[in-house]
Amino acid sequence: MSAAHSASWLFIELGLVLVGLAILARLGSRWGFSAIPLYLLAGLAFGNGGLAPLRLSEDFVRIGAEIGVLLLLFMLGLEYTGDELKKSLRLGITAGVIDFALNFTPGMAAGLLLRWRLLPAVLLGGITYISSSGVIAKVLTELKRMDKLETPLVLSLLVQEDLAMAVYLPLVAVLLGGGGPVRIALSVCVAIAVVSIALLAALQWGSQVSRLVAHESDEIILLTTVGAVLLVAGVAQRFQVSAAIGAFLVGIALSGSVAEKSRRVVSPLRDLFAAMFFFFFGLEIDPAALLPSLPLALGLGAVTTLTKILTGYWAGRSLGIAPRGRIRAGAELVARGEFSIVIAGLGGAIEPRLGPLSAAYVLLMAIVGPVLARLAK
Repeated sequence: MSAAHSASWLFIELGLVLVGLAILARLGSRWGFSAIPLYLLAGLAFGNGGLAPLRLSEDFVRIGAEIGVLLLLFMLGLEYTGDELKKSLRLGITAGVIDFALNFTPGMAAGLLLRWRLLPAVLLGGITYISSSGVIAKVLTELKRMDKLETPLVLSLLVQEDLAMAVYLPLVAVLLGGGGPVRIALSVCVAIAVVSIALLAALQWGSQVSRLVAHESDEIILLTTVGAVLLVAGVAQRFQVSAAIGAFLVGIALSGSVAEKSRRVVSPLRDLFAAMFFFFFGLEIDPAALLPSLPLALGLGAVTTLTKILTGYWAGRSLGIAPRGRIRAGAELVARGEFSIVIAGLGGAIEPRLGPLSAAYVLLMAIVGPVLARLAK
């Protein structure tokens, strides 16, 4: 098959995928329902082992999906000024501790009850602990809840979870590689230092960064902001810090008219690549591998849905938020996604059951989360 012929089929398949996602988005809009679960189920249907597997360029779709996550987190960061971030972290630090205790424990306990070794059990704890910033950012935007009283609390908890991953992921990676105490300590110190420096820069010099980015041309704003997001995210990941945190901090650093213009010009790109991310996530899951793990995933999902709702309710109560707002906050935190998949990928080699269980759990929670957030009016 010639290169031109192969390229033509690739374009046709990608075009069909995007048109199909557009139809699903129309259905979601008509039903007053988030399109995220529909994107996930479409990926499940057309992935390996699905009804009609597609032969898409895996690298192209994967990179597009990763860009989608970064743009989601960048847009989330635009909603916050540096002062608001500092205030929310001060208000929500106790809630962050409660969040960790309530949601890490069920996963770790389940791993130990399955008689897994300690490290795989710790990995499962991380999978049940971390909410999906990408899914939740999309849901908050779709449901027009960015101005709700409980939203700063939700964002504060998401930021604390992402910052916790800056320590958790390098620590787990070193433990999996068999590193000694000195190597573990060095890796964690580097991760904390990089996050601290980046956060300080975003908070202290955000106005200077905004003036540097500002321009009358939408084209220049678009190229500058997207380029900065990819650059900072890449540098963060090079230091074993979450790329999502890097993208979020770029959003935090922008304020005023630059933030408004960036929000307007980047939103269409975010929607395109975010849809690709959720579709690609579904493509990666083999439906046959999910069935044996489904009962345990359902039980774990039920428990951790309740613990996330309790987290939001308790945290909202401590801040004087009305009961409806507390329930909304808890429901919005239920979804799991990109970080949980990263953690599962790290531990697949040492515990074969971790991958299918994590895939079933995350798919379930990525569907249930947006549904609950929608119902929690």
